[in-house]
Amino acid sequence: MLLRMYEQFCNKNNYSFDIINLQDGEEAGIKNALIKITGKYPYGYFKGEQGVHRLVRISPFDSGARRHTSFVAISIIPEIEDAKLGSIKQDEIRVDVYRSSGKGGQGVNTTDSAVRLTHIPTGIVVTCQNERSQIRNKETAMNILMSKLAQIAEEQKTKEIANLKINKKIDFGSQIRNYTLEPYKLVKDVRTNYETSNTDAVLNGDILPFMEEYLKQKN
Repeated sequence: MLLRMYEQFCNKNNYSFDIINLQDGEEAGIKNALIKITGKYPYGYFKGEQGVHRLVRISPFDSGARRHTSFVAISIIPEIEDAKLGSIKQDEIRVDVYRSSGKGGQGVNTTDSAVRLTHIPTGIVVTCQNERSQIRNKETAMNILMSKLAQIAEEQKTKEIANLKINKKIDFGSQIRNYTLEPYKLVKDVRTNYETSNTDAVLNGDILPFMEEYLKQKN
């Protein structure tokens, strides 16, 4: 639902939305996704989305039609165009190649083109399988990895402790925003107290007011 929400926002606000990697859940939904968003000041607008998002609804997967609570952790990482390998040694990066997952039929990728990079010292893992070329997937994954490492270095330099992997416990009380669909309809950002009862509009991508309110209060 959040993946669709962000995609709808991008469509409505002239941002490009590209899925770099997508892993389905074991039973339903999505386990994790890596998205590249390009446009006007994307990091500036989206950085306020980082954190835990909480959804309360009647689960369509529950035959008893009971209310369920779900949590999603969002990380926002800026793409740093001049990110360089620098002193990173080649033996610090493990490269795994495997067959891209697909929907089947003629469109399925039958070659080992998907690439997974692991930065051994930090444990950061980046996976890319959206390109048919193994070389292109590796280039994209490397660019994302280097942007993550460059951001960590910058945060350490400026003493801003903001780990790329969200360390907060993904549980009750840890969320930045609540999406409540049952027993009433309300989307509320717990940091700014900005809220709206038009949950359908929010889930259809109308989240700019939440972004702007966060930036106003942050500034």
